[in-house]
Amino acid sequence: MGSARWKRLCLLFLIGITFSVIFYGHYYTTTDSSRLLQQETLGPAQAEIPQDVRNHSLPRESMTKRGNPTKNSSERGILNHPKEKDLLTPSLSQSDLCPHSLKSKVKVDPTMRKQFDFGIPVLMEKQHFTPETWEKLKEHKVPYGWRGLSYSAIASTVQLLNDSASGRLFSKTGLPDGCSRCAVVGNGGILNGSRQGKEIDAHDFVFRLNGAVIKGFEEDVGTKISFYGFTVNTMKNSLIAYAEYGFTQIPQGKDIRYIFIPSDLRDYIMLRSAILGTPVPDGYDKGDEPQQYFGSEASAGKFKLLHPEFVHYLTERFLRSEIINSQYGHLYMPSTGALMLLTALHTCDQVSAYGFITDNYRAFSDHYFEQEKKPLVFYANHDMLLEAELWKSLHRTGIMKLYQR
Repeated sequence: MGSARWKRLCLLFLIGITFSVIFYGHYYTTTDSSRLLQQETLGPAQAEIPQDVRNHSLPRESMTKRGNPTKNSSERGILNHPKEKDLLTPSLSQSDLCPHSLKSKVKVDPTMRKQFDFGIPVLMEKQHFTPETWEKLKEHKVPYGWRGLSYSAIASTVQLLNDSASGRLFSKTGLPDGCSRCAVVGNGGILNGSRQGKEIDAHDFVFRLNGAVIKGFEEDVGTKISFYGFTVNTMKNSLIAYAEYGFTQIPQGKDIRYIFIPSDLRDYIMLRSAILGTPVPDGYDKGDEPQQYFGSEASAGKFKLLHPEFVHYLTERFLRSEIINSQYGHLYMPSTGALMLLTALHTCDQVSAYGFITDNYRAFSDHYFEQEKKPLVFYANHDMLLEAELWKSLHRTGIMKLYQR
């Protein structure tokens, strides 16, 4: 009897030990697995996300200087916050959809990558006119800002740029392979006898400027016009200076868009009158009928205005001339041709430049439409040689094509 009882006690003791081992083994295995899982999903990601990226209130510059977020930070849901998602992974623009965009060449060139900023707004529109923008730009002189200009004059003009197309030059809908191909046609004598007309017209969009004489030179410069760029001053001077060559009218047409360069208050006043279809009420051009220049069709979508900050950016990054530090510094700004070409380089996928200054400019007349050869004239308000170096550099890196002969 005692022996049987002892055997039962031993059996119960062994069973108890067995269950204890199984229970505690399962418990610690589960706990360690849980801790390990937490370490893989939270630990490394938290360690790899810089402090400034975790701070939601910091500006975009702080994010981009740090680089892209790690894979682990994405897995933790960091990018689910709308603000951080916009900052760290900006949405693709239309140009990013083109497999052969000049942007791809900019990205692989260390020098050009530092110069180009495709995020800066090219065109001014109503939504840009905020109290903050006014306070900022009123500190800078034209064409880089609004110093000394009337608030009402600027506001009454910019607020009319409220068309859905005011902030963009064109739509890429229907373009082959999603790529926009642009030609920018200067007025240099290199185009005389060039026979580039058909090639120019084959582009999706063609930019022309100032004294864009076409009649009689179609074989060399083509006929297509998508954009006409100017300041009111250069437009009027061109009508006077080149009238003898047939330039008696600003290009007009249903599909032509006009790009105003804001070099003076008169550009804002003329632009407002052009949109409203009314005579210029005051200033240097008082009484002018905008229809005589741009045609009878008046709408905000037909007119574009370069953003003053864009002009400032172009000058600082690409064409900061030594003239700025001279007695003529207050007069300096990039030429109309330079501003149009750089505008195309910030909006188009592929850009070709015709009629721009090249190393052998002395071999050609100042303008292609001149019957007698005239030397290129250098004025104190532009730095044409600096522009020539820029075009050569952009051509060499393949960012644009510069017509040369």
